[in-house]
Amino acid sequence: MIELVTFDLDNTLWETDNVIRRAELASREWMTRRVPEFGERFDTASLWALRAEVVEKQPDIAHDVSRMRLAVLREAVMLCGRPGAEADRLATGAFDEFLRLRHEIAYYEGALATLAVLAERYTLGALTNGNADFARLGLDRYFSFGFTAADVGASKPDPAMFEAALARARVPASATVHIGDQPVDDIQGARDVGMHTIWVNFGGSGDGTAVGASAEVGRLDQLPGTIAELAGA
Repeated sequence: MIELVTFDLDNTLWETDNVIRRAELASREWMTRRVPEFGERFDTASLWALRAEVVEKQPDIAHDVSRMRLAVLREAVMLCGRPGAEADRLATGAFDEFLRLRHEIAYYEGALATLAVLAERYTLGALTNGNADFARLGLDRYFSFGFTAADVGASKPDPAMFEAALARARVPASATVHIGDQPVDDIQGARDVGMHTIWVNFGGSGDGTAVGASAEVGRLDQLPGTIAELAGA
């Protein structure tokens, strides 16, 4: 019997890479209008290099992508010669702009209809390494709860997030299905704590059995039937 269904969010319910690129561009433009030297000094590559330096100094933020992005923006502004208080204010403003665009997403075909069907039969939970807020997106009408890597202090495939979901729903792993697009973060991570797994493989390349998934789908509207089959098995 399946009682709990957990979902990865990014690249499982919506495409994320282009969303992040647009959000980063908007954040960069916001900052450059206020700190012109930021745009002159920092491109994507140099910000990634700065990120590595920041994480090395503050390893406790490694699994919190929001705190990490804020810290990198603050450090970059300070390197542009702005004092700490101003750097805090500017970093917060640029991050808010990033977060606004980060939540302007387009759902994959069938995503919302599938969530609506599943929410009538199972408890749904959201598990993400990112910083998408399912409530901000209005998905709290489907998801009963959600955890991020920041919440549990570890990123998937670490068992912490999956174990947090099981504890929150008070169900055994054997009564749970986790759904995601990442063979390691989602499939291996959930499988290692005893959950059933469904690999969302939109590209159709590879084999779900090869990555250790209990099942595989190429469309989200296949999920209700696939979960029912796992429950029956």
